[in-house]
Amino acid sequence: MRIAVVSVPARARGASPCAEALAKGMRAMGHFVDVIDAWTGDGYRLPGYEYLAVCAEQTALFGGKMPEALAKILAVANIEGKKGAAFLKKTSPFTGKALANLMRALEKEGVIVNWSEIILNPPHAEAIGKLIGA
Repeated sequence: MRIAVVSVPARARGASPCAEALAKGMRAMGHFVDVIDAWTGDGYRLPGYEYLAVCAEQTALFGGKMPEALAKILAVANIEGKKGAAFLKKTSPFTGKALANLMRALEKEGVIVNWSEIILNPPHAEAIGKLIGA
């Protein structure tokens, strides 16, 4: 399966280690996986994938706000009807609200979110990646 892992770190600094570990786990299961950094990547490539996995971080400790790069990359992508997953790196006790905001943003663009989870660390992300498409 062709999978796009969209890495949405809180600040522009390249793909997050959790997104890379998530992709590593998916590759171990035989999937073709590309990691796309939301700060530098373009959303025009996203319709070419069968499955979207968004791995994000919240920008604020409280409130669950998502980075502005997420809205930018989703706005240009035509991903209505795609299946996807929402993953959020645990950074505070209020990560659940941020995960709900991430899922809401994906569903607003027409993505069918069939999996969501809070990622604790890169090894946990790799273990989750091995479960996608299994």
